Amino acid sequence: MNKQPITQFINILGVIFALVMTGCASTEYVENERDPWQGFNRTVYGFNDTLDQALLKPAAKGYQAVAPDFVETGVRNFFSNINDVSVAFNNLLQGKVADAVSDVGRVLFNTTIGLLGLFDVASEMGLQKHNEDFGQTLAAWGVESGPYLMLPFFGPSTLRDSTSVPVDNFLLNPINHIDMEKSDRMYLMAVDVVSVRAELLSLEKTVDEIATDKYSFIRDAYLDRRNYLVHDGAPPEDESLYEGLNDE
Repeated sequence: MNKQPITQFINILGVIFALVMTGCASTEYVENERDPWQGFNRTVYGFNDTLDQALLKPAAKGYQAVAPDFVETGVRNFFSNINDVSVAFNNLLQGKVADAVSDVGRVLFNTTIGLLGLFDVASEMGLQKHNEDFGQTLAAWGVESGPYLMLPFFGPSTLRDSTSVPVDNFLLNPINHIDMEKSDRMYLMAVDVVSVRAELLSLEKTVDEIATDKYSFIRDAYLDRRNYLVHDGAPPEDESLYEGLNDE
């Protein structure tokens, strides 16, 4: 196998990261109790954003330009159906047995009647789509959020939520357990990432218009959203938006 293209790609990433490190070294920012590792996180954010603007965003625009709406919807339904497997496991681990059974029902109906998940027939049958991951499972077990953490390639997270990467994206992802060529598996993962990025194109325009500091906007939106999900849409009014830290 010719490893030269892979080596060149790794070298390019290294150059990008070095440039971002240099650019962020003198960046001034407002300290935030929810983000004690802000210097490191901004550097990683800069790396992710540079990579996104150079590779992922153009790919997403190209995908959106050539794919009809019904294809985009079918692709997202397909990967949403795969995600329901992980959601079912996490609901079960959190003791939400009824929701877990509903999730399994969604997978069964969408995989069969919905043609491998291309059509979301389960929602039309009244089986609600849930949003659960291993970070939320740890929260249900009493594990505190920990500091905000920007992950290379994967984006916004917290110390606790970062566990979702190996558990949900790899361990509980059916794609990683199906007998197929490695290249086909990588292709499916790439399509998933590009289709998600395509969905965010319109939202990105709004963020660019209203946010004076995109990093802070994304961080605060992520932490608030996670707090909402951890409490199943009903966070306590007197609780800090950042678990494990006190604003007092």
